[in-house]
Amino acid sequence: MSTLEQWTAVVCADLGLETGTVDMKQVLDLAREVAHGVDRPAAPLTAYLMGVAVGRGHDPREAAERILQLVQEHATESS
Repeated sequence: MSTLEQWTAVVCADLGLETGTVDMKQVLDLAREVAHGVDRPAAPLTAYLMGVAVGRGHDPREAAERILQLVQEHATESS
């Protein structure tokens, strides 16, 4: 088990979340795209905002897809 997986398990256990509910690859891929397409500090903030949206009932995959669309739109507007 990697350090990332161990850390995720510890945080999930402490927050009362099931480890399987977290798609680490999806979150990390999203953060990478935001960091490169918008700004590095936007990555953790965007991951947090996605978490809030999911907590309010949004589907994680749909939220991630929408955020990726926003990143692409931002890149188009910035060029």
